[in-house]
Amino acid sequence: MTDALELDALWEDFHRVVNMTSQELAAWLRVRDADENTEPLPENAGTPTGQHVLAILQKRRTDLTDNDLRVMHEVVDTVVEETDMENEPAAEDTARRQRLMTIGHDPLKP
Repeated sequence: MTDALELDALWEDFHRVVNMTSQELAAWLRVRDADENTEPLPENAGTPTGQHVLAILQKRRTDLTDNDLRVMHEVVDTVVEETDMENEPAAEDTARRQRLMTIGHDPLKP
């Protein structure tokens, strides 16, 4: 298990890179998976990681599991790797923006 300082740092990093609210993320996951005829049930929308991020956003720090911590590390690492200042997705880089939004980071959000 992670010690208290590591947990605090991970919690802060996660909530810094995940800049979409749980409502925004849930809506995005539903829209992303919808097609012209159907929209998935909210609990079935999005990728497993996107669903896990959504679940973490609805938890208190004291309720985190080891699996939550693993996903939090993955999300922080992914967002940091894909969004350095020289590498920030432009508005026209739709696929990359949508991929990041699937894990709760909208690069066009201030």
